[in-house]
Amino acid sequence: MTLTPEQKKSVSEWVAAGDNLYAVQKKLSDQFKISMTYMDVRFLVDDLNLQLKDPVPKADASDVSKGAPAPAAPEKKGLVGESPAPDEALPAASGVTVSVDKVALNPSAMASGTMTFPDGVTGKWIVDLQGRPGITEVSKPGYRPSAADAQAFMQELSQALQHI
Repeated sequence: MTLTPEQKKSVSEWVAAGDNLYAVQKKLSDQFKISMTYMDVRFLVDDLNLQLKDPVPKADASDVSKGAPAPAAPEKKGLVGESPAPDEALPAASGVTVSVDKVALNPSAMASGTMTFPDGVTGKWIVDLQGRPGITEVSKPGYRPSAADAQAFMQELSQALQHI
C-alpha cells in the first residue's frame, strides 16, 4: 500500500513521539482508515528509515531486581546431571554476601547464586540472558532491602561475577 506524503509525515511524527508499531498500526486505521498488518507497519517504518524508541524503565533503588545490569558473565556449562554447588561466598565489607553457583540450571539465566543481607534475610539471584539481575526467592516474604543494602548487593554481585 502506498501512503501519501502527508500520511508518511504523520507516521514519522508518531514514531518520533515514541509510538510503537501497534500504536502506529492503530492510528493508521483510526485516522486514515488504512488497514495494515503488524508486519506491513514494520516494513513501512523500515522503508521510511525511522528508528523506534525503546522504553527505558526507571530504576528503583529499593528494589534490587530493577537495578542496573551487572556485567555479563560468560556462560558456564556443566555436565548433564551435575548438581549446582555454590562457590565460596565472597567476604563483603558491606555485610552483604554473594555466592555464585558453579552450574546454572535455570535455562533463562546465564548465572545464578545466593545472597545474604546484613539483617539475615537470604535469597537466590539470577542474571538473565540479557544481563539483567533479578531475585527469584527471598526467605522473608515481601522483603525489600534498604537502598544501601541493595546498592551493596549490586556491587558484591559485580565483584563475584568478575571472579568466575
